[in-house]
Amino acid sequence: MRVDDLPLAPEYVNHFESAGIEELYPPQAAAVDAGVCEGGNVVAAIPTASGKTFIAELGLLTADGPGLYICPLRALAREKYEEFDALPGVSVGISTGDYDSPAAELADHDVVVATSEKVDSAIRNGAAWVADLACVVVDEVHLLGAEGRGPTLEVTLATLRRRAPDAQIVALSATVDNPEHIAAWLDAELVESDWRPVDLRTGVYADASVAFDDDTTVAVEGIDADDPANAGDTEATAALVRDAVAAGGQALAFVRSRREAERLADRLREDGLAEAAGIGMDAAAVAEEVRDAGGTEMGERLAENAAWGVAFHHAGLRSDHRAVVERAFRERRLSVICATPTLAAGVNVPARRVVVRDQQRYTGTGTEWLPVLEVHQMCGRAGRPHLDPYGEAVLVGDADDRDELWTRYVEGEPEAVESQLRDRGALRTHTLALVATGIAGSQAGVLDALGGTFYASRTPNPDLGGVVGDVIAELIDMEMLAPDGSGIAATELGAQVSRQYVKPETGRKLVAGLRTAAAMDPDDVTALTALELVCNTPDMHDTYLGERERAAMYQYVRGHGAELTTGMNETDDFEGWLESVKTARILAEWVEGATTEELVAGYRIGPGDLESRVERAEWLLGAAEAMAAVIGVELPVLGSTREKLAPAAAEQR
Repeated sequence: MRVDDLPLAPEYVNHFESAGIEELYPPQAAAVDAGVCEGGNVVAAIPTASGKTFIAELGLLTADGPGLYICPLRALAREKYEEFDALPGVSVGISTGDYDSPAAELADHDVVVATSEKVDSAIRNGAAWVADLACVVVDEVHLLGAEGRGPTLEVTLATLRRRAPDAQIVALSATVDNPEHIAAWLDAELVESDWRPVDLRTGVYADASVAFDDDTTVAVEGIDADDPANAGDTEATAALVRDAVAAGGQALAFVRSRREAERLADRLREDGLAEAAGIGMDAAAVAEEVRDAGGTEMGERLAENAAWGVAFHHAGLRSDHRAVVERAFRERRLSVICATPTLAAGVNVPARRVVVRDQQRYTGTGTEWLPVLEVHQMCGRAGRPHLDPYGEAVLVGDADDRDELWTRYVEGEPEAVESQLRDRGALRTHTLALVATGIAGSQAGVLDALGGTFYASRTPNPDLGGVVGDVIAELIDMEMLAPDGSGIAATELGAQVSRQYVKPETGRKLVAGLRTAAAMDPDDVTALTALELVCNTPDMHDTYLGERERAAMYQYVRGHGAELTTGMNETDDFEGWLESVKTARILAEWVEGATTEELVAGYRIGPGDLESRVERAEWLLGAAEAMAAVIGVELPVLGSTREKLAPAAAEQR
């Protein structure tokens, strides 16, 4: 099937043909046969790089009205925005933040790209534009099974189907065990395929060779299996990367932690990869781009590695540094990225060879194997269409675990997608939202709305009645819902909690903290007060507190106790509270003018961690201001601290 056979306007046909897309891949042709160009609901469960974005574009460009593209990550949203913005004559909008806004301006665009959280928050704030949607594309729909964000995606999609019942749904999924269940839920045709534009072979490394699933075995040069100094997983990874680069390819190396990603990058820069790949000048230019994006010790370390064709990538990096690395790798100006597993679920960075050095992660109490789906996502990055003759994925093991790795990941099937909606915290959040937005006005109404979820479709006679009843009682106790005749309604506080897009538990903590702060001596109410108030909530990211920091933080709390809304003896989770005070202290120093480098060095956090906490604190301070107005508390320090925080975030000191 050819592009010029499709029901596309001539300008779109010309656009795709000029990009080298003339003949459809088999999964794309199957999606056309399934009705994606005719308004039909389609679930495409196909491998990475098999043309999912083009399937999405077919739905969006042939829809009789505006379209919405939902994706899980901001970086991915930005990438898709840029891709869609290149379509001739198509107005594209993007929205990934401002959780207290209906984003009414998005109604003016042909296509909107947004995260599921932003779509959910826009609905809570009365976004009328969602009712006019003609096509909704959901990328990475298998994340329905993810803890945390899975229930949000599930309820958001169910609500969109209720608000825009005639909208076409195009759901894009990785290869999972039960795509037919997702298709049944969405009343969609299933397109399932293992076809890839570049052949992929997967294997396990042990004893200086790789056994692949095509029954071949390849010796790895530069490794002496009898020499303990050269037989470890890091040296094996280095040899596998060198081999890929020497053959004219690029490599991705996945490890378990940020520290390991940086250490591996430091090790690989010894191997002269930029020179071997013939990209010395390009790599030097990348190093300067990293430095131009902002100077931190971590940024300088990244730049020094980039000059040798090597980069590391993890959430501790600032977002602009991550963007430089991703772009440079796609442009083939870097030879290898050493990354944590989050890169596999994010932006498009394919490579000739993927090396999965670590297949287990630390959970806080021990180690556990990575899910098969997660490892397959990493492996699926191997093979660049139109650039590589093949792709290779290698799991690094040894003689003791090679059989386990082979059985678990090479022969193993990815896990089934299971709804996480039964989680009590998720139900509490979404029950409040359903009532606050007017979708439901009773327990029966909540259950009716939840009846459109993936959970309900997979659970015969779902036993949610008792749990929802308990959740409603809890929300009434929190003063966020109230009896209303024979039904229920959101209180002013509950409606504000929902609009501000914070969890009910966060709303309850903010209200308690606001009332405490209002009763404090005004001279003791400082920026630290405001920041501790918002940091001691479930919606703020945790900040690790090391053993060596504990005594110093304890002394800090004793010295600043009068400024805090919670006393040391008033918390049921002292360790968690102490971590929140650490976060508040970092942000207070940031507001007072401390630099990124000073805070990174002083508190053992990454620049990206600081960036995300500044952003979250600004959001939560705004939410606290809104709730203070509802409960009649005047606390000017909230606004003044937020004003100081926002410019500081923009300046990227």
